[in-house]
Amino acid sequence: MLMALRVALVNRALAVLTGGAFLTLVIGVVGGGGPLAAIPVGAAYTLLSVAAFGWVSRRGRLPLSAAYVTVQLALAFTTFALEPGVATTLFFVVLVSQCVLVLPRPATAVVVLLVPFVHAPMGSWQDALREGMGLFASVVFAAVFTELLQREQQLRHELAEAHAQLRDYAAQAERLATAQERNRVARDIHDGLGHSLTVVQMQVKAARAVLPADPAKADEVLAKAQQQSEEALGAVRRSVRALREPRSTGPLPEALNALAEEASAAGVPTRLDVSGIPRPLPDDAQEALYRAAQEGLTNVRKHARANRADLLLAYGESAVRVEVRDDGVGSDGSSAGFGLVGLRERAARLGGELRVESAPGEGHTLSMELPTMEVPG
Repeated sequence: MLMALRVALVNRALAVLTGGAFLTLVIGVVGGGGPLAAIPVGAAYTLLSVAAFGWVSRRGRLPLSAAYVTVQLALAFTTFALEPGVATTLFFVVLVSQCVLVLPRPATAVVVLLVPFVHAPMGSWQDALREGMGLFASVVFAAVFTELLQREQQLRHELAEAHAQLRDYAAQAERLATAQERNRVARDIHDGLGHSLTVVQMQVKAARAVLPADPAKADEVLAKAQQQSEEALGAVRRSVRALREPRSTGPLPEALNALAEEASAAGVPTRLDVSGIPRPLPDDAQEALYRAAQEGLTNVRKHARANRADLLLAYGESAVRVEVRDDGVGSDGSSAGFGLVGLRERAARLGGELRVESAPGEGHTLSMELPTMEVPG
């Protein structure tokens, strides 16, 4: 297929050139009184060149190509011996061009070196040398031109293939970006709306528990649940406006303190402990740490059956760490929800690490550690 692509356009040009050479031969023989035997020999060369070469080139078999060139070379030598002139010179030019298309370069070089010897039988060696060098220059030019044309066609073919691959890569990149965007939206829904609905659920349960004994306390808890649900609705509306914008949580210690107070109000006393010197963090790092604390406290309220929880924010020289510990029932660590998967993705994207440690009856610890990063100026 590739060979056919390389020679398709050249074949047409060579067929036209061969036909013109044969017509010139006929005119020279008829008009100049040359031997009529040159016409059938030239016709045989022309017929094979026009009709058989395309078939030979499509097969792409070296023995078949070598046989074709041998026959054509013999016909061209015979025609030249009967009627030397421009027409038979063009036969050699066509044959050399065809050799470039179907033979290896060393074989083509041998043909190019043989062609000038057609002038050997001439009267004097000076004339033979002069005419032979002229013919040699002609066939060398034909070989070089055909090789360059062949390479140009091959480069066009390779360029078209490269464009096709580039389109495939672009489609793959688009599919990958779509998948990443879906995962990102899913993380946002889980980390934002999922957290808020969990808090509302816990507050409603608490309100129902104290309603018979303390209606005022129940009303206070329901008011907080209403406020939380309004915040969740606002988060949904913001997500609709922009699929992904870093959550504006303010300074991280203050944002984590609000989470601790929220968890305490929902029934799990939680204390925040900040160590090290607080410093500004990039938005994506701050959001990842906030989401880790949020997910950890949400899991404490939903699954841990804990009496208390501790929230730690540690600023180190080379890293910042958030940790959530509880004294609940713990687990064997065999299951991991979508929230933890999303947190691991966030940590990996920022060059950090998420660790989860738990054992039955020994509580649960979730920590995310990110390398220290400068806030963009």
